[in-house]
Amino acid sequence: MPAASWTFLTNHAQALLCIARDPGIRLRDIADRVGITERSAYAIVLDLAEAGYIIKEKTGRRNRYQIQQHLPLPEPSSRERTVGEVLALLAGSDIL
Repeated sequence: MPAASWTFLTNHAQALLCIARDPGIRLRDIADRVGITERSAYAIVLDLAEAGYIIKEKTGRRNRYQIQQHLPLPEPSSRERTVGEVLALLAGSDIL
């Protein structure tokens, strides 16, 4: 069976899952795991931070991210679910 040419989750969702699994993850590692460029990973993390879904904290030379689990999903049809609920479902409840 050939590999699918599309993914079920958006790159933003995949990056958020990476951050949920490792709040100290580097942009380079997000890019590798999602299959995008480091520049795209930077843009996605910036999008997530500007929308308030993550808070970026500088720890020495590295960034550490905190997910705002209480926020609703941005899709109008999914606003009854929070980011934390969806991440727990996708990544397992032990992540958050």
